[in-house]
Amino acid sequence: MNRLLSWSTTFASVQWLFFIFANIVVVPISIGFAFDLPPEQIATILRSALIVTGGACILQGLVGHRFPLMEGPSGVMWGLILNLCLSASALGLSLPSIGGGIATGMILAGIVTILLVAFNLISFVQKVFSPMVMSVYLLLLTFQLTFIFFNGMLKMNEDGTLNWHITLFSFGLAIVVALLKIKGNKIIGDFSILIGMIGGWIAYALLFPIVKPVTDSGVAAFSLFPLGPPNLEYSIIAITFLGCLINLSNTVASIQAASKLFNVNVSRSQYRFSYLLTGIYSVIASLFGLVLFAPFASSIGFLESTQIFDRRPFLIGGGLVIIIGIIPPLGLMLATLPMAVGNAVLLVAYSQLLGTSLKSFNGYTFNSVTIYRIATPVLIGVSLMTVDTSLFTFLPAIILPLITNGFIMGFLISLVMETCINWDYTGTDRKVMTDNTQ
Repeated sequence: MNRLLSWSTTFASVQWLFFIFANIVVVPISIGFAFDLPPEQIATILRSALIVTGGACILQGLVGHRFPLMEGPSGVMWGLILNLCLSASALGLSLPSIGGGIATGMILAGIVTILLVAFNLISFVQKVFSPMVMSVYLLLLTFQLTFIFFNGMLKMNEDGTLNWHITLFSFGLAIVVALLKIKGNKIIGDFSILIGMIGGWIAYALLFPIVKPVTDSGVAAFSLFPLGPPNLEYSIIAITFLGCLINLSNTVASIQAASKLFNVNVSRSQYRFSYLLTGIYSVIASLFGLVLFAPFASSIGFLESTQIFDRRPFLIGGGLVIIIGIIPPLGLMLATLPMAVGNAVLLVAYSQLLGTSLKSFNGYTFNSVTIYRIATPVLIGVSLMTVDTSLFTFLPAIILPLITNGFIMGFLISLVMETCINWDYTGTDRKVMTDNTQ
C-alpha cells in the first residue's frame, strides 16, 4: 500500500510539474517577443519565471493560503501588458518606457498590498469583492482562458493560412484527454492531464519532427529590469496599478473556491499571509520582468479534473519547477513542449472551471430583473473579448488598453453594479443562508 501511495505521489508531482510549466512557459516568451527582446534575454526571463514561480507555489502552500493552488503570472496582467505594448505607437512611447512604467506600477501595487496586510484591511478587500462579483469573475475567467487555449490550438502558417494538420492533431488530442477523463478508470482519469501532456508531446514529435537548436550559452538566471528601468510615465503607471488592484480578486476567488472544494473554513490569517506573499511577489516580479503573480483560480479546474487533493504532490511539483529553472538544459528541453499540445490539454483541464463558476451561483434565485447582475457584466465582457480592438482606435490612447480588455471591463461593471444597486430591493432574489437555519 505504501509503495502504491509513493508511486501515486510521484506521478501526481510530475503532473503538477507539467501543469505549472505549461501555464507559465508561454507568458515570458510572448512578453519577450512583444518587447522585441533578444532570445538570450527571453531565456533569462523564462528561467527567472520558473524559479520564482516554483518558490511562490511552495511558500503559498506552506505558509500562505495553504491550499494546492498554483501561484503564477496573472492572466489579467498578461493581457494588459500585451495590450500596452500594442498601443506603444499610439501612446508615442518606446517599449522600454512602457516596460519601466509597468515596473513602477507593479512595485507600487505590491507596496499597497503589503500595507493592506500591515493595517489589517483585508476584510475591506473581501467586502468590496463580494460573492456575486467573484462568481462573475470566475465565469469571465473561464471564457478568457477558453479563448486563449482555443486560439492556441489553431496553428497558423507564416503566410496567415491555417495549418490544418497540426490543428486537427490538437483537437484530436483534446478529445482523447477528455475521453480518458470521462471513460477511464480512476487512475487513468486522475492522471489524464499527465498522459495527455507526455503522450501528446511524443506523438507530435513523431508526426511533425522539427529540429530546434537547444543551447544554454549566455543564459543567466536573473536580469534586473529587462523590460526597462522604472520611470514616471504616469499613464502607464496608472493603468498598471489599476490592473494590479483588480488582480487582488484572484486571491479571494481562488481561496473561496478552494474552501468550497475542500469543504473547510478559511481563517483570516490565511487571507492575510496569502496577500502578504502576493505583495512581495509583485515587487520581485517587477525586478525581473515577470508578469504580476496571483493564485490561479483555474487550479480549481485542474484539481477537479485530477481528483488529487493532497498537498504534497503540489509542493514537490513546485520544487521540481525550481530545479528546472536552476539547471538550464532542463528548462530549455521542456521549453520545446509544443504549444499545440499544451493548449489542447489545458483546454480540457480548465473546462472544469466552468462547473466551479456555475456552482458559485448556488443559493441565488433570479428573475427577469435580477438576472442582469450576471448578464450585463458577463455578456459585455465576453463581447469585448471577441471584438477587434482596431474598432476602438477613436478612443484616447490612454484608456484604449482598459476599454478593450473584456475581462477587466466585465469585472468593473459587476463591481459597480453590486456597489451601487441594492439588489435585495430591486428584485426578489435572496441568498439562501442555510448556516443561519442550523
